[in-house]
Amino acid sequence: MKIKNTPIDTQLEFDRSNYSDQRLLDLYKALLKPRMIEEKMLVLLRQGKISKWFSGIGQEAISIGVTLSMEIDEYILPMHRNLGVFTTREIPLYRLFSQWQGKASGFTKGRDRSFHFGTQEFKIIGMISHLGPQLGVADGIALAHKLQKEQKITAVFTGEGGTSEGDFHEALNIASVWQLPVLFCIENNGYGLSTPTSEQYNCEHLADRAVGYGMESYIIDGNNILKVHGRISELAESMRKDPRPVLVEFKTFRMRGHEEASGTKYVPNELMEEWAKKDPVDNFREFLISQNVLSEALDSEYKEEIKKEIDEDLKRANSEAAIEFNESEELNDVYHSFNYQEFNASEETEELRMIDAISHGLKQSMQRHDNLVLMGQDIAEYGGVFKITENFVQEFGKERVRNTPICESGIVETAMGLSIKGMKAMVEMQFADFISSGFNPVVNYLAKVHYRWAQNADVVIRMPCGAGVGAGPFHSQTNEAWFTKTPGLKVIYPAFPYDAKGLLNTAFNDPNPVLFFEHKALYRSIRQEVPVDYYTLPFGKASLLREGNDVSVVTFGAAVYWALETLEKHSHISADVLDLRSLQPLDKEAIFTSVRKTGKVIILQEDSLFGGVGSDISAMIAEECFEFLDAPVVRVGSLEMPVPFSKALEEGYLPKQRFEEKILELLQY
Repeated sequence: MKIKNTPIDTQLEFDRSNYSDQRLLDLYKALLKPRMIEEKMLVLLRQGKISKWFSGIGQEAISIGVTLSMEIDEYILPMHRNLGVFTTREIPLYRLFSQWQGKASGFTKGRDRSFHFGTQEFKIIGMISHLGPQLGVADGIALAHKLQKEQKITAVFTGEGGTSEGDFHEALNIASVWQLPVLFCIENNGYGLSTPTSEQYNCEHLADRAVGYGMESYIIDGNNILKVHGRISELAESMRKDPRPVLVEFKTFRMRGHEEASGTKYVPNELMEEWAKKDPVDNFREFLISQNVLSEALDSEYKEEIKKEIDEDLKRANSEAAIEFNESEELNDVYHSFNYQEFNASEETEELRMIDAISHGLKQSMQRHDNLVLMGQDIAEYGGVFKITENFVQEFGKERVRNTPICESGIVETAMGLSIKGMKAMVEMQFADFISSGFNPVVNYLAKVHYRWAQNADVVIRMPCGAGVGAGPFHSQTNEAWFTKTPGLKVIYPAFPYDAKGLLNTAFNDPNPVLFFEHKALYRSIRQEVPVDYYTLPFGKASLLREGNDVSVVTFGAAVYWALETLEKHSHISADVLDLRSLQPLDKEAIFTSVRKTGKVIILQEDSLFGGVGSDISAMIAEECFEFLDAPVVRVGSLEMPVPFSKALEEGYLPKQRFEEKILELLQY
């Protein structure tokens, strides 16, 4: 595909042929406002009244030109230096000032700083410090537009440094394969912090990379407001009519440090001087004066008007009281509120394997939620590697049952974007082990987004996991502890077909991110009578499988069966067997009730012992039930090693035999 490059001007030359005088003045005022705000913020930074500042001085034309090319209800995903996006969308300045001061009138209730926020009201989705994930989120928003038959585009920003991240490549690939209307905007300002572009990439232009993804690209002088606005307006209109991704590289420069504390000593003076001559605000002002569009008097009037707005809104933000810590409010905002609705199981049942129960629940949830989209590798015609979604394409179509490229991070981010647009998403990890390739957006975006700015992540990630099938180190992990540690995620781990179906249905009703663990060894080995119709089960409720008085066995997943088999072998042991089912939220009261009754407890998990879920449960029991204990709390887990392949090694790794030894020792204590 041919790359269409717009040559860079050695000097700014403005072509006003398509612009009225008033439109030119509107563009100038839009440029002037963020520049004056920045100049004020730099003063406040030196006075210690704000904590940090990432300057966009010298780059304003990009933010203004792109934003004014967008429709008011189209989403923009900006970065640190895109103050012009926020001001052009006419966010009240006092709210921005309050945000930067960590006050309640901001957008994060003091929980995040600078531009790390989003707002559905103004259709702006802010960045996280990891830079790359917002690119995939833009894919998800654009996918929702496409599925909802809306002729809308999404614009997302990154810097030249961010293009080195894997998320950049995943997002471009997804957008191209699915022909999503995403405008990818690269602000190439010469340096990633202090690293020059010569050490960042080895192609002549970043726009050249679009060829490899089968998408068109453009190079635009990012300091020329008329070139930015004119070209992006044309592209935006074309993309609405013919949905497709477009990559635009804006050549520009930042005249301040990466952030103010870093300075600019690493930049050659002659380079600073050269780019200073191309200042987007000063040059456009001089052009308008030369065209008799702007007078010195009118320029002064604009500046006075903006200064007054800044001063008044800053005074309002300054007078606002500082936020005070309220523990219950902080904890309550980690998750989106969820009013569990119980759907009772019908009397009609059929015997199902675990894998069938999951498939039935998934299908019935797809029927109930017409805004639910399934995404995963090979899940469409092939039905997934475990055939859970077999024949789903025939009923729901390829728009809702989507094969994905092999890019876990980008697909999790796409799921987040669907949620921003009010849709539901399921991502099937082919194996739970592969979540490591998508770990960042799970723990840093999905988990934190509601606490940060009250946006829920309506995403279910299905996690086929577990050993016992000879799959080796990369297909056998039970990695639930990676996520129970992260506030904002819910972690579910059923052991029975009945539980799996009911809990999966609840997961799709819950507006929060849910990691749903499914043990592969149980898929086809376990059968149970399961209600035919749709039903739900609540999160955070353990299941008491067996009652006794000698000892409490606390466990979950495949380990439930190891415990039951051991107790069948030793019929004299009178034991409570508690299947947790839900790890986050955790049914602490059920655990404590059992321990207070029996006085002895053994916790069995498949995961290696150190740092596992059982360790925290043990600590909770020690803190809450110490006076009821007749023996130390015992934990049993797999060995501190990767999961081996051969049957003999795998059996030695797993804790089944050690559980038998430990429970007999505990009873003798």
